[in-house]
Amino acid sequence: MPRSALARPRARGTRHPAGHPQHWRSQEWWTWVKRGLSIAFFGAVLWLLVRYARNLDWQEVWDSVTEIPVSTLALAIGLAALSHLLYSCFDLIGRKYTGHTLPVPTVMAVNFVSYAFNLCIGSIVGGVGFRYRLYSRLGLKNGVITRIVSMSMLTNWLGYKLLAGVLFIVHPLVLPPSWHMGNHGMQWVGALLVAISVAYLAACVYYGDHSWDWRGHEIYLPPWRLAVLQYVISCVNWCLMAGVIYVLLGQRLHYADVLTVLLIGAIAGVIAHVPAGLGVFEFVFVALLSHIVSEGRLIGALLGYRAIYYMLPLAIALVMYLVMEYRSKHHRRALRLREGEV
Repeated sequence: MPRSALARPRARGTRHPAGHPQHWRSQEWWTWVKRGLSIAFFGAVLWLLVRYARNLDWQEVWDSVTEIPVSTLALAIGLAALSHLLYSCFDLIGRKYTGHTLPVPTVMAVNFVSYAFNLCIGSIVGGVGFRYRLYSRLGLKNGVITRIVSMSMLTNWLGYKLLAGVLFIVHPLVLPPSWHMGNHGMQWVGALLVAISVAYLAACVYYGDHSWDWRGHEIYLPPWRLAVLQYVISCVNWCLMAGVIYVLLGQRLHYADVLTVLLIGAIAGVIAHVPAGLGVFEFVFVALLSHIVSEGRLIGALLGYRAIYYMLPLAIALVMYLVMEYRSKHHRRALRLREGEV
């Protein structure tokens, strides 16, 4: 009896269809593996943080905070304000890309609010969620908002890759003597990051201002001048962030070292999935720089950095967000009244 097509045996190596029970089981297995690895990593980080906290001289931390001169605090606040102002311009690139007509001050205000919440409660709720809520209230469609968010995130990490790559090559961080290892690995990583940055810029030169559809997703390469602008504003923003810590440390460290550790701490916080990189960021600074500056002084400067760069803008952003919500609610109520009159 000949075999029918339905009875044909599955070829070796053929993947199960998406709705097949075996496919579900494999997806569920991989999901649990990722969760387990994340929990284990978070547990290891938490254990290291508790270990460092127990051995920390908290009196020295307090003294280092209270000894910061007013002029130093003013300079740090100024650098933080410039950084937030510059980051508020990131969504203007998305404005040019999508062609929406929201006023520039409105776009910058939404960008500032979302960035401030992003720093403190994470990118999913802050950087993405707040943008979707605020931009949708202003009349933008989800597709447009998605492209704005994507372009802003791309801008931020483009500058990160270029800056980190150059620093890892030109000014590799001197690791603590107890580590007994060289930094040639960082130089190789830096070369890779620079190569990726150059490749992106070259692609924008040859294929800029074009879009491609890939599996239902739009891939857009901006014109090369816009790409250069992305690199410039992102690199300057990361440098301003490092400048805040450098100033609060009383310029006791080489600025390039502070910037390098800031970049390492930023990516460590992303990997650890800890909101605001709380604890992870401080741990990276202590682990890499405590052989030069005491742990207490490092933690004191980082506490000042969090107060100036995270908490103060969050307080301002909260007020701005409440005002935006009130105006949006008032505007919708006025529209309903007009429709009722008509």
